[in-house]
Amino acid sequence: GDVTAQVSLQPALKFNGGGHINHTIFWTNLSPDGGGEPKGELMEAIKRDFGSFANFKEKLTAVSVGVQGSGWGWLGYNKEQGRLQIAACANQDPLQGTTGLIPLLGIDVWEHAYYLQYKNVRPDYLKAIWNVINWENVSSRYSTCKK
Repeated sequence: GDVTAQVSLQPALKFNGGGHINHTIFWTNLSPDGGGEPKGELMEAIKRDFGSFANFKEKLTAVSVGVQGSGWGWLGYNKEQGRLQIAACANQDPLQGTTGLIPLLGIDVWEHAYYLQYKNVRPDYLKAIWNVINWENVSSRYSTCKK
């Protein structure tokens, strides 16, 4: 019942809780057998909402490159509008808690995600990450959130 204590804990809960949520999604969004393009319903939604897979990929990459400092690039589902949307979140802010979008695909753009292999060249990391995207997982998340 201590409101002051509850309020003082909110930043730590957002940061640490968001980090857990974001990374849980991120690890399932990746696969050594990933890459290529999505199929079926997800691909149709991408074409509808972004014009083409190439346009979608370009937009999500640009938003992710543009994150100032540390954060995440996201493909989310706007349940109210029934459409896919791209968003960025700073730090460990969880997508749904900060934008209302249901997270489908998250790209970690904290430097720790890529520094050992790509140094500080985020665009190279983002170019390569498309080779390991687990489209089955992203498609499953999309099907589930539409129910």
